[in-house]
Amino acid sequence: MSLSKEKIDELQARMERLGIKEDDLTEKFILGSGKGGQKINKTSSCVYLKHVPTSLEVKCGRDRSRAMNRFLARRELCDRLEEQILGEKSKKEQEFERIRRQKRRRSRKQKEKMLAKKKIHSSKKQLRQKPFD
Repeated sequence: MSLSKEKIDELQARMERLGIKEDDLTEKFILGSGKGGQKINKTSSCVYLKHVPTSLEVKCGRDRSRAMNRFLARRELCDRLEEQILGEKSKKEQEFERIRRQKRRRSRKQKEKMLAKKKIHSSKKQLRQKPFD
């Protein structure tokens, strides 16, 4: 995935809307980790961003490219700031919550209800069977 001019412009416009200035950001580059062997251990491609007025911190090392990580870190910072300002959960968090609810165990009462409905349904199906000759 490469950075296009449109994506960069869109991110800058979003940062302006949220009131994030480049002067307010503290940016550091950290040694990356993960796949890539010796090369990744030598290059500082992981980006650490801190927005001083809100003290929000973001660390991004998803890609091997420093430019891509800078872009992704700024986008993540915008997401977190929007979430803080609007008080809404981000799409990612909403998806996480939805999956967590789906995986949650049913209560005893819910389980009993479900089994009772299954029993009723099976008895209906039993009545549909042809009689033996």
